[in-house]
Amino acid sequence: MDTLEKRIEEALAYIRPYLQSDGGDVELVSVEDGIVKIRWKGYCAICNKNTFTINGIAETIKEFVPEVQEVIEITE
Repeated sequence: MDTLEKRIEEALAYIRPYLQSDGGDVELVSVEDGIVKIRWKGYCAICNKNTFTINGIAETIKEFVPEVQEVIEITE
């Protein structure tokens, strides 16, 4: 794992307890050209507030890793 991915994982580790307290989680799928792809897990996969949650996750990741341009969710 390169340092970029490591820093993104640190950002997700910071967020993870909040997600897990509601029965959800998030997984880093890939990082390419400043775009971070995540996958929802647990309750987050069916929650109707994912748009709000992903905005918060994107803000946090960008604080930890300023070179990230976008965070998107994948469903596959």
